[in-house]
Amino acid sequence: MTKKVITIGNASGYWGDDPEALTRQVNGGKLDYISMDFLAEITMSIMQKQRKRDPEAGYAKDFLPMLEKVLPRLLANKTKLITNAGGINPGACAAAISAMAGRLGLNPRIAVVYGDNILDQLSELKAKGCDFKNMENGKAFADVEKQIEAANVYFGATPVAAALAWDPDIIITGRVTDTGISIGPMVHTFGWRWDDWDKLAAGVVAGHIIECGSQATGGNFSDWHLVKSYKNIGYPIVEMHADGSFVVTKHPGTGGLVSVDTVREQLFYEMGSPKAYITPDVVADFSTIHLEQEGPDRVRVSGVKGYEPTDSYKVSMAYSDGAKCVGEIAISGPNARRKAEAFAAIFWDRAGKDFVATETEFFGLNAFHRSMGRDEEANEIIMRLGARDYDTKKLRQFAKVVPSVILGGPPGVCILGGVGKVQDIVSYWPALMPKAAIHPRVALYSDGFKEDKDVTNTQSGRFRANESDIQVAEKPRDPVRAAVATAGAPLYEICLARSGDKGDTANIGVMARSPLAMAFLNEYLTAQRVKDVFQELCLGRVVRYRLDNMQGFNFLLEHALGGGGTLTLRADAQGKTFAQALLRQLAPIPEQVLAEVKQLRTATGT
Repeated sequence: MTKKVITIGNASGYWGDDPEALTRQVNGGKLDYISMDFLAEITMSIMQKQRKRDPEAGYAKDFLPMLEKVLPRLLANKTKLITNAGGINPGACAAAISAMAGRLGLNPRIAVVYGDNILDQLSELKAKGCDFKNMENGKAFADVEKQIEAANVYFGATPVAAALAWDPDIIITGRVTDTGISIGPMVHTFGWRWDDWDKLAAGVVAGHIIECGSQATGGNFSDWHLVKSYKNIGYPIVEMHADGSFVVTKHPGTGGLVSVDTVREQLFYEMGSPKAYITPDVVADFSTIHLEQEGPDRVRVSGVKGYEPTDSYKVSMAYSDGAKCVGEIAISGPNARRKAEAFAAIFWDRAGKDFVATETEFFGLNAFHRSMGRDEEANEIIMRLGARDYDTKKLRQFAKVVPSVILGGPPGVCILGGVGKVQDIVSYWPALMPKAAIHPRVALYSDGFKEDKDVTNTQSGRFRANESDIQVAEKPRDPVRAAVATAGAPLYEICLARSGDKGDTANIGVMARSPLAMAFLNEYLTAQRVKDVFQELCLGRVVRYRLDNMQGFNFLLEHALGGGGTLTLRADAQGKTFAQALLRQLAPIPEQVLAEVKQLRTATGT
């Protein structure tokens, strides 16, 4: 008999997430599946370097002790675990799990999804017509080809679903999309067709909600004060129905919060074009999502529409791009700001500015929000000094200058962390390639790969997004200074926000607290205004999309992260602080808008 509902819980949103999350998910109640996400664009290059030093490395080794603690109960519960912890060496990860299980007297059935690592196939694929040009700026692959250190294809759910046909206890994958490891179980369990776009799109939305772990259950939440406890925070669980509707929840008795607003915020996280959330399996339309609070810590999601996917896979590459060095000095006492500015002048006079890029940030004053913040006197400031270049000799000299200035300037200072370390930079190169050029592979693992086979890709077309109500701002109206209001109420009073990143683009999702607030924000918070406010940080366009179904807006800020990833010299490499910078801005909010929001928040206890 086909199941009508399955439960999928997430236990990791990134490499370095809470190591106890898996234990809480396994011990908190029976689940059909648990998914764990460990990979990011830069992670693959780190793993590639590890594998160069050790052929048996190249996967998330932190995963093994997490699994060891719960493996007996996981198997007893018949909960299947699916994770991309395999990195660029999923076979070695499977072997390590098998060996660990053997020591425990256990013999789990392990499947492996691989074939995404195309580093050694680039020349062959180029000969077949894959040009690998940069999908964001159109630059030719030849510009970076010799510096490529990692190259991985984003596979979708098809190999995961194929592997589940073997009834494994654990599936270890390489670079499978965050949503793919969630959709696979749905297709396998419910028998969804690969051209049932609406159901697949619902799977994408479910996967997107849970992929970042506790960000859906109260983590990074604008209204963080509503979360009664962050102790033992519950990680998200999806109760997926065969018709594509689902409920987002968490285990009872855990910390955190599941509400329409926590789910809304996560849906906006790292969102691009709302009507075209592109995955290898389907294109999901986020403008069709309907959210409803079903009960305490339960949000029902329905109405999702989807479309035929594109004929391409995304390829994530990483390439060597020079080096950087950062040093920090703490300044305290009266006139801390003036002293910090004096130290910066002394430092750069000694170090020079003959570098590809430099950065000076004042923590405790304006490091994250620049002139968007209020001009207040600080008791102490940490001055962060950074330089980027292709000449490591210059950077080593830069590092020596940082501690050398503390005795030759204003008083009340100390060096933090000693001499700065010169770090290699690995930059991100996103590209596309035809799906027909490569196939995922799956295998059972038992002292090596068994029953190894190709997986047929899902059918694909040439989807083109049909967005409407888009605003674009190219340049600030006043290029001299940011447009920061000095009177009014903070935007936080009438909206929530969350920010994320993709490469050098930051996104800020803004969600109104009431219909009148939505109407006001539609007129006031334009793409042009956001460009004016963020002009010091955002050097490219600002694009605004409106989503009436979620009573919000998605802003894309291009060239806003100083290069992003490991390339940037900024402390906030991923735009995590952008949403808070926007929420603190003052605006001439009408009294009737504030009154409606207050009334709604009082009625709902938020």
